[in-house]
Amino acid sequence: MYEKDGEKYFIVDSHMHYWDASRENWVPGRENLAKGWIDCFYGYHQLGPPETQWDYEKYLKYSEEDLMRDVFEEGHVDVAIFQSTYLKYWYTEGFNTSERNNLLTEKYPGKFITNGRFDPREGDAGLKQLEEDVKRYNLKGVKLYTAEWIGDSRGYKLNDPECYRFLEKAQELGIKNIHVHKGPTIWPLDKDAFDVADVDHAATDFQDLNFIVEHVGLPRIEDFCFMAVQEPNVYAGLSVVVGGLMHARPKFFAKVMGELLFWVGEDKMTFGSDYGIWEPKWQVEGLVDWQMPDDDQYADYPRLTTASKKKILGLNAAKLYDIEVPAECQLPTTADEPMQPGEELVKDTAGVQA
Repeated sequence: MYEKDGEKYFIVDSHMHYWDASRENWVPGRENLAKGWIDCFYGYHQLGPPETQWDYEKYLKYSEEDLMRDVFEEGHVDVAIFQSTYLKYWYTEGFNTSERNNLLTEKYPGKFITNGRFDPREGDAGLKQLEEDVKRYNLKGVKLYTAEWIGDSRGYKLNDPECYRFLEKAQELGIKNIHVHKGPTIWPLDKDAFDVADVDHAATDFQDLNFIVEHVGLPRIEDFCFMAVQEPNVYAGLSVVVGGLMHARPKFFAKVMGELLFWVGEDKMTFGSDYGIWEPKWQVEGLVDWQMPDDDQYADYPRLTTASKKKILGLNAAKLYDIEVPAECQLPTTADEPMQPGEELVKDTAGVQA
């Protein structure tokens, strides 16, 4: 829990990892791919404040102690959600698997939620594995990497017929949150495989599922916003937006946040630190302190209130995952704050309160 100026914030880090990119885990013959991936991550890491940056060796495989200190003891996080990423084409034991993540979920009850994954290219065997994972990890969500390499295939789309089989199975098994990486490319994956257009198809056809678009489709922010405003079950996952832009690109950060607030709305935005790319502490504290710049170019964007920040930093994700929020961190149910610029447009367009 984070407290500032008498206000208490319940923090849900809805996008974080416990990865193993150590050299011992690189697939023989594909070491360049494994190294290139984590090197790209390390490049993003440099966008955080200098005092928060790690040395390269620690970055390859940080410890359990590092994670628990950075996320919970110092990072203000109350509940963290592991977003599993396998990448077994170039990491022998996988990069950030549900099995590895769940070791901490079981060790620290109430601290973590383990999300799974699926890949429609795995066919019937993948469907069977999804069923087993739901039983093993009590899955409420999955993380999908539509650009992941498997053999000669360098990606898939959510609206592929085979992917619809998996979405139907996920729905049948009680999974309700589909986190999709649609954002900056990580080498060697292909940028076009992260296009957001397939989310539009799937969200319309599976209205009982929530599609959390991680990294909000960057750099396709306009495409994402104009799609998300009309799809009530599409959410904006702010990992990379906060960690990658708030410190290094403050003017662009204000633009991205302004577009998201205007079109998508504060009720459909979720905070994620993307740990260990960045630590949550400076992101949480920075977002609580942040205000839209008082400049003419930002004049038509909504402003964040304390209530807005509480929603984004934890309450929205808590609602998606049925996480119990302490009474002192909840918003008054009778609160009736003034409507922000753009909210009426969003209501008229999407039928949802932004």
